[in-house]
Amino acid sequence: MTTTEELKKLATTFRIELLHITHKAGSGHATTALSCIDIITLLYFGDIDGLSVMVYDPKKPQWEKRDYFILSKGHGCPALYVALAHAGFFPKDELDHFRQLNGLLQGHPVNRIPGIEATTGPLGQGLSFANGIALALKMDKKLNRIFVLLGDGELQEGQIWEAALTSAQHKLDNVIAIVDQNKLQQTNFVRAIKQVEPIGQKFASFGWNVVNVADGHDFDELRDAVRRACKVKLKPSVLVCNTVKGKGVPFTEHKPNYHGVPLSKEEMAVAIPILEKELK
Repeated sequence: MTTTEELKKLATTFRIELLHITHKAGSGHATTALSCIDIITLLYFGDIDGLSVMVYDPKKPQWEKRDYFILSKGHGCPALYVALAHAGFFPKDELDHFRQLNGLLQGHPVNRIPGIEATTGPLGQGLSFANGIALALKMDKKLNRIFVLLGDGELQEGQIWEAALTSAQHKLDNVIAIVDQNKLQQTNFVRAIKQVEPIGQKFASFGWNVVNVADGHDFDELRDAVRRACKVKLKPSVLVCNTVKGKGVPFTEHKPNYHGVPLSKEEMAVAIPILEKELK
């Protein structure tokens, strides 16, 4: 069993690593990854009542009994890559070649990477992928779950809502969507570009079970939300997680101008000690 304190330290370690790989690459969506790394950490390394949140085997990425994770907001992949490397899906030294020509780990997930279930460059497609997998599992009478992580800006894509109707129509209770509601997108606040709130009410009107998470960085609250979602039958569930873009690096938090921008050498010299202090 992984304690809450251990999860916090693990997520902090991941924050440091993802800052390093985006800095070295000179590109990548660091603050986008910072907002969802706690969610990903819980899914891959947390437990509920002594059982792993997600079932997987890094030595057998295509194991038929695995649970599935789809990163629909694919540009947040630095968070997923560091988690997959730590879990053993591929050697950690692959992180040193992030976004490099001919490297394994590109700027958006591709399904040739061990542990990646779907290629998610264009936004809006992840829930459709999840539905397809969920329907196939239902037909085969299998109990695997599919977790799909969405961005709140991504909810502006019409395909998300077409897929949400499909999930509810087919009673896909093996689908658990998670919205990383960090309230920012490429150039501005989400509300300034195209308002998507109230997210929970919209999903509920589409026939979904909704669990609101007041602090998407609180592992106890996240664990309880997943526990509640897993108990619901005959409905897909969505966790609407209130998060902070750039979480953990104070000078990047809530700042639109850091979207897709790695930290400079000078900024790294400030950010890394802040995070390392949390590990002591």
